[in-house]
Amino acid sequence: MHFTDAASHFCPARLLGLCWFPMRGILFTLISIACSVAYAGTTVYKWVDDNGITHYSDQPHEKAEKVQVRDPATYSSKNGPPAAPPQPPSDNAAPGKYDSCAVSQPTQDQVFLNVYSAQVSVDTVPVLRPGDRIVLTLDGRPLTDQAGSQTSFTLDPIDRGTHTIEATVQDPAGQPVCTTPTVTFHVRQNSVKSPTHPPAH
Repeated sequence: MHFTDAASHFCPARLLGLCWFPMRGILFTLISIACSVAYAGTTVYKWVDDNGITHYSDQPHEKAEKVQVRDPATYSSKNGPPAAPPQPPSDNAAPGKYDSCAVSQPTQDQVFLNVYSAQVSVDTVPVLRPGDRIVLTLDGRPLTDQAGSQTSFTLDPIDRGTHTIEATVQDPAGQPVCTTPTVTFHVRQNSVKSPTHPPAH
C-alpha cells in the first residue's frame, strides 16, 4: 500500500477549496492520522520525494525512514483494581462508649463542715446519651434507688466521717460503659450533744 500527498488528487474539486494551501495542510494531517490508526502497532516507511511531497508506505523505499506507530492506549474498567468499600464516618467515641467520665463534685479530699447532706456531680464526655443512666456507689454500696439520667445527685443524709464516691454510666441494657475514678471526701459535724445539731431525720 502506498500513500502520496492525497490533496493533489482532489485539486479538480475547486469548489470544495481543497487546492487552497491551508486546506491541503489540514487534509494532510487528517490523512496522516488515518494512516497512524490503520498501521497501529506496525512499521511505516516515510520519505520525501524531489518535489517535496511526503509519502507513507508499509513497503521499504530508498531514502525512507522507519516510523514505528505505537498501539493506541486503551482502558478497560474491568481490568482496574476493585473499588474500595465506603468507610463509615469516624467518631471520636465508639457507639455506646464515652471518652471520659469523672466526679467533679466533691473534689478529692474535700472537707464538708457541719453539713448533713452533700451534692455529687458527674461529668461525661460526650454528654450523657438518651437512655443511659448514672449509678452512684457510696462507700462501696451502689445507690440504685438514686440511679437516673441526671448528672447531679444529693446524698441526704450523709454521716460524718470519711467517705468514698464513684459513679458508673450504664447503657439502656444496664451494662457499664464508663466508671469514674473513686473520690474521697470528709464530713465534719458537731457532736450529738451540741445544741446546734439539727434534729435527726
